[in-house]
Amino acid sequence: MSAHAPFAVRSTPAAPAAASRLDVAGDLLALLRDTTTEPRPDTQLEALTLAVAADLPVLLWGEPGIGKTAALTQLAASLDLPLTTVIASVHEPSDFSGLPVIGDDPAEQGVPMAPPDWAVRLVRAGRGLLFLDELSTAPPAVQAALLRLVLERRIGALQLPPGVRIVAAANPRSSAADGWELSPPLANRFVHLQWTHDHDVVVRGLGGTWPRATLPRLDPSMLPQAVDFARRAVCGLLAARPGLVHRLPSGETRRGGAWPSPRSWEMTLSLIAFATAAGSSRDVLSLLVRGTVGDGPGLELLASLDRMDLPDPEVLLADPAGAVLPERGDLRQAVLDGVVEAVRKRPDEARWDAAWALLVRALETGAPDLVVVPASTLASLRREEWDVPAAIERLAGAVSLSRRADHAAARAAIAPKGRR
Repeated sequence: MSAHAPFAVRSTPAAPAAASRLDVAGDLLALLRDTTTEPRPDTQLEALTLAVAADLPVLLWGEPGIGKTAALTQLAASLDLPLTTVIASVHEPSDFSGLPVIGDDPAEQGVPMAPPDWAVRLVRAGRGLLFLDELSTAPPAVQAALLRLVLERRIGALQLPPGVRIVAAANPRSSAADGWELSPPLANRFVHLQWTHDHDVVVRGLGGTWPRATLPRLDPSMLPQAVDFARRAVCGLLAARPGLVHRLPSGETRRGGAWPSPRSWEMTLSLIAFATAAGSSRDVLSLLVRGTVGDGPGLELLASLDRMDLPDPEVLLADPAGAVLPERGDLRQAVLDGVVEAVRKRPDEARWDAAWALLVRALETGAPDLVVVPASTLASLRREEWDVPAAIERLAGAVSLSRRADHAAARAAIAPKGRR
């Protein structure tokens, strides 16, 4: 006889109570939210933290779901700043300009403008990260009210303390429901950063490890030089290109982005100084500069920054044998062109000979095609009474070979047309 009773009633564990089920769900959610951070190179995150350190309002542009809010939440946690999120599109203009409160004697005491509760909490805390979300869906009247907050840091009768930083986020109009273009005055008050997702960062973050946002480490010994460098960079460009001082774009869409004005150039100057003192990479500086004055003026500024570090042509002409030329081709070309231009402005035989010696040094230490144009130009500057230096023979081969290559390329380009 079998020891098993065919219809024995099996005991089952008691069903958990509803409260305990929620507890288990909460434990699972806690595990899912248990993530960590790691130091990891991230250009756009470094640009964001640098602008925040410089106390400049930042506007993150990106498609919905790209991670803008998560990045700011993580930034606030990393910097140990309380995060205050305000959805601009669901507020009234009076929420930012303040509501009038009539006291006992308005004619004598005036009518103060009462700030919203979140502003009061920020002021009491003395520090924090104010996050203005959905900025591109805020109607024009709200955007106008935000001007005073972003520029003067005032809400109603309150002044935000220096420890509060302002960051905003917006979706492009094409992906924002009932979106508006940013008004030019408001757009010109922000550093615009295009926020995109990095595949590796997302995959590693979903695995539980996100990049850590840290404020840049500024070198105290570099501060005076950083300010001097930033002032020389911006003033040097604007002195040569006065049309870039203020250029309001003609199109509505571009007016809602970064464009050059005295205000945005001042912001650029600050960012260059901070990036220099922090030793930031060119990619980070490029994001910040182009996000403040626009792509065209920003690229011109970056090109002029490269040329600021180039050696003085007069120093090179004084000692061509000891000259150290840039390794990068475009910079080396600029140096050689500058030397030839210096000879053109103050021509004499000794300087002409020194320029040839410098071209020979460039030929021996770099790409030969870079000396072709300067050598041709320098040859055209010769006076009849000047002797031809022996060094010129060493350049003849490179110049001749380059010209033959140019002629061959020109013939190859013409040949298919002739066969049609």
